[in-house]
Amino acid sequence: MGTAKSIDKQITHFLPRLSNRQKKTVLTVVKTFAEEAESGMWKDKAFIAEMDRRFAEMESGKVKTYSLEEVEAEARQSYKKRPDNIQNQEAQ
Repeated sequence: MGTAKSIDKQITHFLPRLSNRQKKTVLTVVKTFAEEAESGMWKDKAFIAEMDRRFAEMESGKVKTYSLEEVEAEARQSYKKRPDNIQNQEAQ
């Protein structure tokens, strides 16, 4: 319990130093954590089983995974190839 009080004191100490925009951002994060905790998705046995199945497929190599960099590169290439892309129109 001492750790929780220490964290609460730290939050209380730093909170007055934040701008309203920063406080809104912190509030959004806190609400998201609270909603996740309330959602109970980690108590849903079907959800857990599906996540376990997908993770096992990924670890075994049964499914292809992509890094963020690979996904971003593919998205950029696809965007450049779009006929309605302004850059493509200017190049023609």
